[in-house]
Parts: sequence; C-alpha cells; structure tokens
Amino acid sequence: MGVARLVYALCALTSTACCVLLLRAFVRQHARLLLWSGLCFGGLALNNALLFVDLVVIPQYDLSLWRGLTSVGAFLVLLFGLVWDTE
Repeated sequence: MGVARLVYALCALTSTACCVLLLRAFVRQHARLLLWSGLCFGGLALNNALLFVDLVVIPQYDLSLWRGLTSVGAFLVLLFGLVWDTE
C-alpha cells in the first residue's frame, strides 16, 4: 500500500502543477483554451485528492460518487470551453 499512496499523491500533485501552469499561461497570453484546460485540470486535481482521501485517509467511507462528479464536472468544463471557443 506504500507505493499506491505515493502514486495517488504524485497524481494529485501533477494535476495541480498542470492547473497552475495552464492558468499562469492564461494570465500572460489570454488564450481562452488555456483557461478551460486549467480549470479542467483543477477539477482533475480535486478528483485525485479525493481519490487519495478515499483510499488512504478514510477507507471506511465511499467517496466514489464525489470523485465521479468531480471528474465529470472537470471534463464538462473543458467540453464547454471547446464548444464556446469554436463559435
């Protein structure tokens, strides 16, 4: 279980780093696709953090519904941004 904890934590940190880098690039370049991608990775970072909490911190509780909602929400934000920017 030690390696799994490390992988879950690294996935959350990687998603957070991608979110920060994309949003920082959006502030500099004002490309809306960077904004939508950054928000999507923010949702995925939250999803990965919930996965870590669900499987490592409090395994007696089932947070799979919340994890599913955050991942669907993150991808819906990205989908909305892609559709919005094509118009």
